[in-house]
Amino acid sequence: MMALWSGLVAMSKKGGKPSPVRKWAMRQYWRMQQSQAVVGLLLWGTTITLLLWPYVEWRFSDNCDSGICFNDTLLGLPATYFGLASIFLSVMLGVLTIGYLYDKVFSLWTEWRSVDMERNPYTTYALTPNWMMVTALQAELLKRSSPDDKKIQEQSEWFLKWCKHYAQGELFARAVQKWDEDMGTTPTFWFTDDEAMQKARDIVFDDEA
Repeated sequence: MMALWSGLVAMSKKGGKPSPVRKWAMRQYWRMQQSQAVVGLLLWGTTITLLLWPYVEWRFSDNCDSGICFNDTLLGLPATYFGLASIFLSVMLGVLTIGYLYDKVFSLWTEWRSVDMERNPYTTYALTPNWMMVTALQAELLKRSSPDDKKIQEQSEWFLKWCKHYAQGELFARAVQKWDEDMGTTPTFWFTDDEAMQKARDIVFDDEA
């Protein structure tokens, strides 16, 4: 088994090219993730149905002698099927009702999205490599287009300083190492320096060691 796994790993890394083995495996994993919510809802509904059924089963039998009772057969089929289906549909209707209230009445998803964005540093104060490059380019263009405007020069320098600060982080290091691998040596960008670029190349990531 270990030999087979080692062979798959070796095939996935051969030549440093995109691996059809890993891509196929991740595609299947992605498909399972997409169905997870639906499958989870069905399993949840089935579980609640089976948990509730013992408490109402007697109402669908000949032993029922009080309250609401049902025949043990309905349309020629055991009433058990209709009882289970009714409970399951009631659970699904309850879930749908809660979802409707969550969306249309209380609109809780707006607050959830707001908190999600607030807690994400890359939508508040941090920079990913792609936004870093775009921001630095725009700052440099603005700086060169207004050489006589002191405020523009100061603010452009601030943006470049912001980019330089986050060029010392892990994400930028990963980007540099990947750029080096895919396109050859990455140039030293105008908003950083040779020392920072070398540090980015020297970082060893535990998940890729």
